[in-house]
Amino acid sequence: MLGVKAILFVTLGFFAVEYVAVWVGSVRPTRRAPDLPGPFAPDLPGPDEDRERDTPEPFLSAIGYVVNFFDTLGIGSFATTTSIFKLWRLVPDRLIPGTLNVGLALPTVTQALIYISIVKVDMLTLVLMIVAAVAGAWLGAGVVAGWSRRKVQIGMGIALLLAAGLMLGSQLKLFVSLGGDSLGVLGVRLAIALIGNFALGALMTLGIGLYAPCMILVSLLGMNPKVAFPIMMGSCAFLMPVGSIRFIQKRSYARRAALWLALGGIPAVLLAAIVVGSLSLDYVRWLVICVVFYTAVAMLWSARAKKPRPVAAPAPALDPGGLP
Repeated sequence: MLGVKAILFVTLGFFAVEYVAVWVGSVRPTRRAPDLPGPFAPDLPGPDEDRERDTPEPFLSAIGYVVNFFDTLGIGSFATTTSIFKLWRLVPDRLIPGTLNVGLALPTVTQALIYISIVKVDMLTLVLMIVAAVAGAWLGAGVVAGWSRRKVQIGMGIALLLAAGLMLGSQLKLFVSLGGDSLGVLGVRLAIALIGNFALGALMTLGIGLYAPCMILVSLLGMNPKVAFPIMMGSCAFLMPVGSIRFIQKRSYARRAALWLALGGIPAVLLAAIVVGSLSLDYVRWLVICVVFYTAVAMLWSARAKKPRPVAAPAPALDPGGLP
């Protein structure tokens, strides 16, 4: 199956190059005056609540490094990055889903190249699940990129609660495998895998990470837990560039934060891949669960606190009969 794997790598490279080209083209200035900010400066127009903060680049890069290090170990980066953005108010809530997809895409591509290379998996199952996730992301990104700030807060709050619940269930070993140690699935189980990954791809654009639920899906279908790594990382590596293009085209992301997440994340992935088997992550996973629950509640509270003001009823018309 070396030929299929090589085709997969070439296709992934094409997706990554296309995504980078669209991103660079969207921020490259054409006729910028000398006194205007650079292409990766915070967006200035709009209300204060929709502006990206002028956060120091080393701090943003450090965030990218930390979240992608643990992402490579299977913890996931979407929930943790969302929590950091929310706690420090670094990125407007409305722009968080797009920033996650755009900024974490290249580190995830690096992860996929590593794990698809070293972990044995049925290539038919892998390829079809990747295609399903990409299709879900393409449809989901087109919807989420046009959402209002409050709708994103509600959607991400619910998504984070779901993610935290799945992480908690996984930690408590509530998800029991159907049995078996296969490297892939066929028939009805393959159909379930494709439907599940399609839904997870769509949810990725909302800010809910694919890793934890994909691990659970793979386990429930009776596959070897190690198979989840190339499947989930391959799915994200393909769908994130696709979804990111939609966010970039609609300018629904924070440019500086996305850039430094990517720059800090790639070296972290390379380091984590070397030490992946030498760390005990149980305490880290519990910490992540607590932080994600807190962030979900904070998102929903923010949406509740800023409900649209009701429009005042129009004044009643004068009774013509009462006119002089």
